[in-house]
Amino acid sequence: MQKRCSKGYRAIILLGLVSLMGDIVYEGARGLIPSFLKHLGASAYITGLATGLGDSIGLSLRLVSGLLVDVTGRYWGLTFLGYSLIASIPLLSIAWCWPIAVALTVTERVGKALRTPGRDTIISMVSRGVGAGKAFGIHEFLDQIGAIIGPLIVSIVVLYSGSVYEYAFIVLTIPYIALIATLIYTYRSIGPMESARRNGSISFKPSSLSIRFWLYSSTILANTLGFIPASLILYRASDVFLDEWIIPLIYLAIQAVDAPSAILSGVLYDRIGLRILYLPIIASAIPSILVFTGEAYSIIFASIIYGFVYGMQESIYRAAVATMTPIEYRGTGYGIFNTLYGVGFLVSGVIYGFMLDYGIPLPIVVAYTLSLQTIASMLLSYSIGGSYV
Repeated sequence: MQKRCSKGYRAIILLGLVSLMGDIVYEGARGLIPSFLKHLGASAYITGLATGLGDSIGLSLRLVSGLLVDVTGRYWGLTFLGYSLIASIPLLSIAWCWPIAVALTVTERVGKALRTPGRDTIISMVSRGVGAGKAFGIHEFLDQIGAIIGPLIVSIVVLYSGSVYEYAFIVLTIPYIALIATLIYTYRSIGPMESARRNGSISFKPSSLSIRFWLYSSTILANTLGFIPASLILYRASDVFLDEWIIPLIYLAIQAVDAPSAILSGVLYDRIGLRILYLPIIASAIPSILVFTGEAYSIIFASIIYGFVYGMQESIYRAAVATMTPIEYRGTGYGIFNTLYGVGFLVSGVIYGFMLDYGIPLPIVVAYTLSLQTIASMLLSYSIGGSYV
């Protein structure tokens, strides 16, 4: 048992290091993309729509990639393909207009859609003896170390290049090469994963997953509908802070809070279970409201709370899916979960972007946000119950 646990930790850490390298590249860029799009002439509405569309496409495609993972058992194949598409980020250095920048950003999100169900299923498989909450917490912690390093690198490059965005994207080519090398080493160290399904037939039906899973996925949809995207926090920050190099540092602050939040919430999840999910749902309302006050301190506080919530979403939200789905349909379960998660962020980006552009009164923003988080809390109360182990 101890040997199995030790092997599980090693596999989780290696997968976390792969994500760390990936996050240096794309999270470094994501901290700059909202102001980059603004620099290229995009409005807040276009920025919210573009980033929301990218996240939605990237997340909804996980339904297809998750099903493919379950049917074929090729967990590593889609993982490799997805990580290779991160090459679109350094290519932002040649984007001369916002539609091209959006297309490259969406391409990276498609890559994330391809790799995530297989990778998360691998993590859930190697986490036996470790605990799903702890496993995803460790993975997210390492992931967020990269998400801290990336914006820091970008901020330094933008500062010393005189706000030349292209230089920052070119520099990200170096960690991309390191990512591919780390991924190859990780695969050789862990080895192929045996498919949980013995045949290649597609036998999934909605009834293959429990009602609790569907209620839980609906919970996450309502939660994200009322949760402002980070891109709009950064867009708003670019109106408040005149020095452009500060914007990636605000994104860095989000990631710095995200990392410890992920691992601590993962440990708590393994100890107290699904009840811990109420915390990020309730806290989601805070940054969504603070951004609309227009004050510098509100932007900073909203960023910190956002990081706290997002760290929990990326660890215990994913761990809950492993708890609620049987192994043979887990890739599909992650695909469905992430599809609804993505739809929520797409609509959220459009709605909150519209509210920012047209100066919607704060009481309306508060009413919209609180009503959705109340619905999410009610749905969660119905979804908490039995599980698969």
